[in-house]
This record gives sequence, C-alpha cells and structure tokens, in this order.
Amino acid sequence: MSAALAPWQQRIHDQAMASLAAGRLGHALLLCGPAGLGKRAVAERLAAFVLSGGDPAAEARNRPLIAAGTHPDLHLVGLIPNREGTRMRTEIVIEQIRELGQQLALTSQYGSAQVAIIDPADALNTAACNALLKTLEEPAPGRYLWLVSSRPGRLPATIRSRCQRLEFRLPPREESLAWLACRGHAAAEAAEALDAARGHPGLADEWLRGDGLGLRREVGADLDAIASGRADPLEAAVRWAGDERAAERLAHAAEHARDRAAALGLTDPDRLHKLASWFDDANRARELLRSTVRADLVVADLLLAWRDGARAQAGKGENR
Repeated sequence: MSAALAPWQQRIHDQAMASLAAGRLGHALLLCGPAGLGKRAVAERLAAFVLSGGDPAAEARNRPLIAAGTHPDLHLVGLIPNREGTRMRTEIVIEQIRELGQQLALTSQYGSAQVAIIDPADALNTAACNALLKTLEEPAPGRYLWLVSSRPGRLPATIRSRCQRLEFRLPPREESLAWLACRGHAAAEAAEALDAARGHPGLADEWLRGDGLGLRREVGADLDAIASGRADPLEAAVRWAGDERAAERLAHAAEHARDRAAALGLTDPDRLHKLASWFDDANRARELLRSTVRADLVVADLLLAWRDGARAQAGKGENR
C-alpha cells in the first residue's frame, strides 16, 4: 500500500479520483484487464481514500490496516479453502456473497463508508452471481462494491452492465522499460523479458526477479526436443507436473505455440490451424490443473499431441 503506483496504475487511479470528485463514480466498479497489472493495488488505494472520507491523516492510518486486510470496513472476498481444508476452492460460492451482504448491512465502524473488493470476480459461480445482483441493484448509501477481474467476459452481462468499468491496458514499451529500470533491472535483460512477456511489464518484472525466463527457455527446449524425437513426451510430462509450476510451464508452452504460428504467417494454413488448436488445448489444460484431475495425465496428453502433430507435419513434408 505504501509503494508508489506504476505509471499505468496511477493513470487509472487518477481517472477514478476525478470521477469521485465530480460525483460520477458509481457504487459498483469493474477493474479489468490483463492479470499482473496491479488492479488490486489500485482498488486498495482507492479504498484507503474512500474509507478515510478524504482526510489525509485518516487515509495514512487506514493504509496499514487495508494492506493487512484487517480494516473493519473493508470486506475482501476471494477464493477460500474447501470444507475439508485440503485445497483452495476454484469458485467463489453463494455463502460468501450472502455473508458479504450481511456485512454491508451493518453500520460502518470507522466512518460512513464500506468497501467490498471481490477478487477474482470471474470466479463467482452462477449462484453467487445471482446473489450479488441484489446488492448491485439495491445499493445502500456509502457502500462500494468493486470487482477485480482479468477475464471479465466470464461475468454475466447482468453484472457487467451494472458496473462502471475501469480498464487496465498494457502500457507503451518505453514506459514499461523505464519502470523496469526503476525496479533495478538491466536494460538488455529488461528488453528481453518484456518482449518475451509480449509487452507485459508486471510479468517481465516477475520473471526477472525469479527464474521465469529460464523456465520459458527450458519449456521451449523440451517442446523442440519432443517435436524432433529427441525426448520422450511422457518423461517430460512427469517433470513438468512434478512441482508447483506446472501451470506456469503450460503458459510458456502455449506462448511457444503462438510464436511458432506467428513465424509461419500464412505459409502453411493447416499447420497454423493445428498450432492454434494446440494453443487452446494448452490453456484448457491449465484450467484442468485447478481440478482434481492428475496433472501428469493432463500434461502427458498435451505433449503427446505435440509430438504427433510434429510427426504428421514431418510426414507431410516427406510426401511432397
């Protein structure tokens, strides 16, 4: 909360503050855009202002409470453990929204406002969405409901239409590079990471602070080796699913397929179509990893399809 906002975050924040000052900020907001651009950070910064009633001293006092998630007038709704406590749920359920409604009906403890942040809002299941509609349709004075989503299209139109939209977009390249430099990254490495992340500064920063680029290169090498017959897809699947980074590997794999498709251009429509299909399959596999399906089986099916596609393409070339 105390860290300065990135330039693209500051623009959205200032836009919302201007609407608030002009009395044009609705009680329901949908903060949407690519994951990792800091939507939640902006929501919390706005909450600090709203919950302080515009008093800078009160805002300064509120920020640590908001950062810790302990402010009594800020209600955070997200994914929680299942009833057995064995894993995180993949959906936000109706009980959570009903509890939120009860909280918002109470008197504010620190002022006249309450703020609820639902993140990720696209995880709301159908029953939870239906329960949320009542709160959206019957707003109480001083109650703000903010939805954070990287996939707003998954929300019902009935919810999206009742929210004022604050859309986050990838910033200009030079702005991203300047921000990465301020984060302490060398220019050459920052440029490589930003290109690999397709212009996403948050993702580039995450990779540079960890080993994301190294993992990306490893995934590409594995796919090339599988395609050429130098590696066993089943062995690779066991490795890919053997730790907590299987979803990250699949994201890199999907991007590898996209890069291959881009390199082909329109020279081979059949191969282009198959790469596009495999890209979709890789992203669906990431979703499956959130279920109880065995990760190694999901990844194995995907990598076998990659090998078979490469073999079919090689056979096509030989028959020409």
